Amino acid sequence: MLKHTYTYEEPFELEAGGCLREGITICYHTSCEERGNRPVIWICHALTANSDAEDWWNTLVGPGLLFDTEKFYIVCANILGSCYGTTGPAMCPEAPMRRFPLVTIRDLVKAHNLLRLHLGIERIDLLIGGSNGGFQSVEWAISNPSLVKNLCLIATSAIVSPWCSANMESQRMALETDPTFDEQKDLKGGARGLATARSMSMLTYRNYEGYGRTQFETDPDFLQARRAITYQQYQGQKLVNRFDAYSYYSLLLGVDTHNTGRGRGGVEAALGHITAKTLCIGIDSDILFPVSESRRIAEAVPDGKCEVISSAFGHDGFLLEYQQIGECLRKHFNLFE
Repeated sequence: MLKHTYTYEEPFELEAGGCLREGITICYHTSCEERGNRPVIWICHALTANSDAEDWWNTLVGPGLLFDTEKFYIVCANILGSCYGTTGPAMCPEAPMRRFPLVTIRDLVKAHNLLRLHLGIERIDLLIGGSNGGFQSVEWAISNPSLVKNLCLIATSAIVSPWCSANMESQRMALETDPTFDEQKDLKGGARGLATARSMSMLTYRNYEGYGRTQFETDPDFLQARRAITYQQYQGQKLVNRFDAYSYYSLLLGVDTHNTGRGRGGVEAALGHITAKTLCIGIDSDILFPVSESRRIAEAVPDGKCEVISSAFGHDGFLLEYQQIGECLRKHFNLFE
């Protein structure tokens, strides 16, 4: 995937009332320099991922894989509020760190639609996203129905649930307990809170069975369990090493704005505007976005279908169960024939 940067130099008005007066910058990757006649696949990434889909989804994106980078024109753009090259708390002089304004899911879509126009894309042959990427994908398909031919939503929802919001708030509370977070001396602030928040999130990304399979104690005579403990510490530090607490806080706030029905007569009415052939993939062990969320979307979209895949690893199955996801995509979309 090739890395690019697009700058929109006009003031960017935000849905919640703020404004990024100096414009925005979007970091994005494409599978090639020129689209040519290649079908367009637009991948919307999840919460803390980056725009290089070949990096974090390397089982599906790459030469000769399902999302063949030599066959398709693949686009993945980093979201507003992140710290991977797109305008966010880490790179916004007018509103740094905790001064960064509230960015909604619709703002993420608005920004990427500007990029889409810049690239001259008039039709997206497949728009796909998992988790938070699914938030963006379903919102985009509602707000611009004629743009999207095929839509795939994996382990996501049409509206943020109380359970999901509670998890986001718990993580924000963890960030706020770190005194260095409010000091805002530099982007290293809130590192301990960030590690704690990530540890908490892992408990909804995985599940009982997944931890039982991978983090069990190998010594039958152990005195004190350590393996799962060190795994939580490792996951926390891993995010600290690649992300910052201010971007994470901003993105967590954005999750709570996900409501496709806002101003559209409710969720079902909004989903009814989608004209794309839609495939919703739920994961049987996902406790963050249960299968019922996928079924709700599929039942409300005029041309919607739902498939349920099996995984021992809960929500993270959208990253791990690539073979089952591939089978579902081949079954429903002739793009991969």
